[in-house]
Amino acid sequence: MDAACAIPQAVEPCALVIFGASGDLTKRKLVPSLYNLGSYRLLPADFSIIGVARRPLPDEVFREQLGKALAELGTQPVDPNLWSRFRGRISYCAGQFDDPETYKKLKEALDASEKQFKTSGNVVFYLSVQPDYFATIAQRLSEAGLLAEGDGRWRRVIIEKPFGHDLASARKLNTQLTSVLEEHQIYRIDHYLGKETAQNLLVFRLGNAIFEPIWNRRYVDHVQLTVAESIGVEGRGAFYESAGAFRDVMQNHMFMLLALIAMEPPTSLEGEAIRNEKVKLLRSIRQTTPEEALMNTVRGQYGEGMVGGKKVPAYRQEPNVNPNSTVETFAAIKLRIENWRWAGVPFYLRSGKRLPQRTTSIVLRFKTPPLSLFASNEADPIAPNYLIFNIQPEEGITVQVRAKIPGPTICTRSVRLDFDYNQFGDRQPTTGYEKLLYDCMVGDASLFHRSDMVEAAWEAASPILEAWNNNPPTDFPNYASGSWGPEAAAHLIERDKHHWWTHS
Repeated sequence: MDAACAIPQAVEPCALVIFGASGDLTKRKLVPSLYNLGSYRLLPADFSIIGVARRPLPDEVFREQLGKALAELGTQPVDPNLWSRFRGRISYCAGQFDDPETYKKLKEALDASEKQFKTSGNVVFYLSVQPDYFATIAQRLSEAGLLAEGDGRWRRVIIEKPFGHDLASARKLNTQLTSVLEEHQIYRIDHYLGKETAQNLLVFRLGNAIFEPIWNRRYVDHVQLTVAESIGVEGRGAFYESAGAFRDVMQNHMFMLLALIAMEPPTSLEGEAIRNEKVKLLRSIRQTTPEEALMNTVRGQYGEGMVGGKKVPAYRQEPNVNPNSTVETFAAIKLRIENWRWAGVPFYLRSGKRLPQRTTSIVLRFKTPPLSLFASNEADPIAPNYLIFNIQPEEGITVQVRAKIPGPTICTRSVRLDFDYNQFGDRQPTTGYEKLLYDCMVGDASLFHRSDMVEAAWEAASPILEAWNNNPPTDFPNYASGSWGPEAAAHLIERDKHHWWTHS
């Protein structure tokens, strides 16, 4: 760490309770993230982990499973001494999520953990379960007295998306959660916001005087957000049949990235100040008419094709998928933000499965100079200035500018000024959850979604979903696996004389 950087806030003693502890998320992300935090010395000495799942399992077997998974899936080599300290603080509590007896056993386990490991009564409950269980678990925790704060102790609950299926269900879930929890106790997690480059958006904007003055409609021509995946639904056919690409990625991850990139500067870096500006931005998204919703959106579903040199099946051939499914695996939309900063600037969002490559990026295209003095001296087609935030898989920031080619004559071409995290020296690979888990334990909610943010995102999405529901697609599948989606997605942006940015 740089000597000038602030010392990280210390995490108070606490226990982490993971519901759904036998699932993939615990093995692939949560335990490796906690181990990484331990290696960075960002966990308290007084700390414990309690797994809760339905299958009976001795503590020792649970520890062995996590140790094996960490060795296989962790992002750094396992230090035997560090893991030995970890495994000694791991225990397991078996029970059904809706059974009050489970919570009696959990209370006993937490009391024992507090006595043995001095966790001070502070607890993070991580709900790595199906969304149907969120309200049930919160209710049962409340009935068992496990959510009560006081005497200096805190209790926090982390939930994973989806936060509802539509506006009505999101409001119902928020009502259920806030009937037993205070809003400050609820941490709605979004792993996209744990990425370094996503976190760097505010620093890049507000920490550099050359960018904030041009971060508006006078200088920005349009903005693109892309979340592309080369994989298919990967065994999640049943889930995708009830969700689709728009609900799975766009309404939550992408709308929240949009809020981060386009919001007004907050009054401070306090969590509530940042979240207040995100809500304002989401509420500024123009509510479209049914006609506009159909004109400014594109749906797609992948057919057979080649990805990575291998033939892959169509979505309708995937397990647990209706052979006549009309669920979208690709979505592209054009949005308008109606505020003083962004009025008139189009925002284009696209996301899809079975595209040529995995990439998440945010691209700002700036307006061209009012007079092209070098039009007759271009070595390649005149290209505008771009600012590109690459969020995954390779994280970095690129500025595309025009420069003179060395030589006795004036001849220009586009060049890229690249920043990547290697400039900070060697970095240990991370899971993307470390920052989020750490922030929850110190009580910083900046990167987590507040209830009004969730509802504002659904309000913006509702007209699109309603228009789609009333006008089912008739041309699925309409793009081949390995392509960049249906041709209509290209036409959506080309009719404004733009083109999709493709990472290369």
